Amino acid sequence: MSDHHHSHHDGWWGRLRHQLTPHSHDSAGKVDPALESSREGLRALWISLVVLGITAALQAGVVVLSGSVALLGDTLHNVADALTAVPLGVAFLLGRRAATRAYTYGFGRAEDLAGILIVLVIAASAIAAGWTAVNRLLHPQTMTHLPWVLAAGVIGFAGNEIVARYRINVGRRIGSAALVADGLHARTDGFTSLAVVVAAAGAWAGWRWADPAVGLAITAAIAFVLKDAAREVYRRLMDRVDPELVDRAEESLRAVPGIRDVSGLRLRWIGHRMHAEAAVVVDANLSLLAAHEIAADAEHQLTHRVPRLTGATVHVDPASHPGDSHHTDLSHHRRDRLTAP
Repeated sequence: MSDHHHSHHDGWWGRLRHQLTPHSHDSAGKVDPALESSREGLRALWISLVVLGITAALQAGVVVLSGSVALLGDTLHNVADALTAVPLGVAFLLGRRAATRAYTYGFGRAEDLAGILIVLVIAASAIAAGWTAVNRLLHPQTMTHLPWVLAAGVIGFAGNEIVARYRINVGRRIGSAALVADGLHARTDGFTSLAVVVAAAGAWAGWRWADPAVGLAITAAIAFVLKDAAREVYRRLMDRVDPELVDRAEESLRAVPGIRDVSGLRLRWIGHRMHAEAAVVVDANLSLLAAHEIAADAEHQLTHRVPRLTGATVHVDPASHPGDSHHTDLSHHRRDRLTAP
């Protein structure tokens, strides 16, 4: 998070570079214990969503009056950014439901389904903004209600800045680095709204191409949001995890006294929480109780060392038969012994 934070304070070039860089919309990265356990933090998320929604609604009204392509793009951009909070809301609402006999892992995957829907909405926004901008370049039209368009650009900037300050203040108060980072993201999005002011000024000067040109630039910003959101949803659906987390989990297991080796390890996200399945190798002469103690210790250490890991299943292999390749033979031999006369 610290790198993300510093990138917003490198002057105008740093802000521009950050604006052109895709932001993370992975809800797992936006959730930390301080945010999840704080009613104030959750309230900040919903209030921010409402403020951005009102901002977009006001801008949409001016779009209808003026026909500004740049303002249309900025309105869709604000809508797209606001909607990326929906999977996080789904995570909080459905993720807390207890697992059932039918849904034994709980309902965390509902967050990923919401993510697919949001990607489709953002894609539609990008297509609509881009098509309108290109069409206006090919068939120029005079932008009307210029003062209203300029005001709408300022409103967009103000709405994002209000959300930014609110998220940052609440995030710092409750100790949520994720909420602070999201506030800084909203602050940079405000500069996209200021581009609408540039489009209005250009139209005022008689540059009919200024509005669709700025509209195309904002379409590119929406495309960055789409690319990032789609990548995160794809990775989640494919059960991708950060390889560094796998390394950290293996190191944690190997450091547990009594574990000789790690013969298998799998990590997967379920919503914004992680689950692990591990196979460890121990001395073949250990008692069942001793092996169970090692497995319990390994599970406990994993939940301490791996962020967002809330559960782990640890399988113990004796050193004489490490790995799951022996399981089939062991099962057959056991069945043969049991059925022997």
